[in-house]
Amino acid sequence: MLQIPNRSRGFSLIELMIAVVIVGILAAIAIPMYSDYVTRSRRADGQATLMQVAQELERCYTQFSKYNDNSCSVVNGGVVSETSDQGFYVVTANKLDESAFTLTATPQNEQADDTDCKKLILTHLGEESATGDDPESCW
Repeated sequence: MLQIPNRSRGFSLIELMIAVVIVGILAAIAIPMYSDYVTRSRRADGQATLMQVAQELERCYTQFSKYNDNSCSVVNGGVVSETSDQGFYVVTANKLDESAFTLTATPQNEQADDTDCKKLILTHLGEESATGDDPESCW
């Protein structure tokens, strides 16, 4: 009669623990990188809205020879306030007069946790700036 050696098949506890540790290390690296990627990609929503509002104000200036004309589509009672398409930013005009404007995009909802770029700023001269821990990476 043929005897089969008594070997158990499967993984030992040590092999299983090593696999769990490797998956944990990979997750510890990947999750923060993914979160940072999502935060940076949402900034594009604020940048696009800033550019869109600035273009509308430039059209107003071309049409009415001033930025703050109430006939402009983005000026409501002398105030500019636009929410971005995805709702991650609200664009307002800190300065809005006949010859100049300064727009600020303030993060909302989940994007409010972005400490690198707390606010995105765009002027009538096309100057881009930001506030936060790392304003150089915002644009």
